[in-house]
Amino acid sequence: MWGYVKDNKVEEIIRFPRTFIDTENNIKHPRTIFNTWTWEQLNTIGLYEVVDSGSKGNDKFEYTSQAQYSYSSKNKNITTSYTITEKALDDSEAKDEDGNNILDVDGNKLINYGLKTLAKEQAKRTANGLISRFNWLVERSIYDSSKTIPDAVKTYVASIRTDCEEIETAITNCKTLDEFKALYQDEYNYDSDGEIESIKTVNRIGRWSDDSEVKTYLR
Repeated sequence: MWGYVKDNKVEEIIRFPRTFIDTENNIKHPRTIFNTWTWEQLNTIGLYEVVDSGSKGNDKFEYTSQAQYSYSSKNKNITTSYTITEKALDDSEAKDEDGNNILDVDGNKLINYGLKTLAKEQAKRTANGLISRFNWLVERSIYDSSKTIPDAVKTYVASIRTDCEEIETAITNCKTLDEFKALYQDEYNYDSDGEIESIKTVNRIGRWSDDSEVKTYLR
């Protein structure tokens, strides 16, 4: 990626090679210069390398702004920077630019769902997905009373429901974004060199009861 600089100000970001007009000398250059000229040659007509050097937020927890570009005459390049904004943990009423509530077609207030609500809903979906794999056993018992649901499956389903409740409680108890982020962080075992050797504890959001005892009943 290239940037056009004039009077020490980034005038344009060029993402793909194209015909370029050197307005200073009124010369029209073909698109091939972007791939054949050296950076030194490109610099003479105001074209500089764009280095994506700014830190971006984690899309799961934060919003990252569009890139802001800055020219460095010392390094002869253009660097990027970003504004990172935390996503809201809690729900809020949707407002317009005048601060008025935004309503749906039925006149109900629209809600901006926060990270905690979204995470709880995801936990419910995960739990339902894990449990639904055994729905066929329930249906079978309805049509054939002699076919009971295995105790191992009943125990597993109960464990999944408990897992979901514990995850939702952990989410509810978060007061800060850092506490919320911690729910997604695994705990690791490290070797003598300080390198990750294995996962010691799976993060709370992703930790669900083991299904090894009920695999034979999966559908």
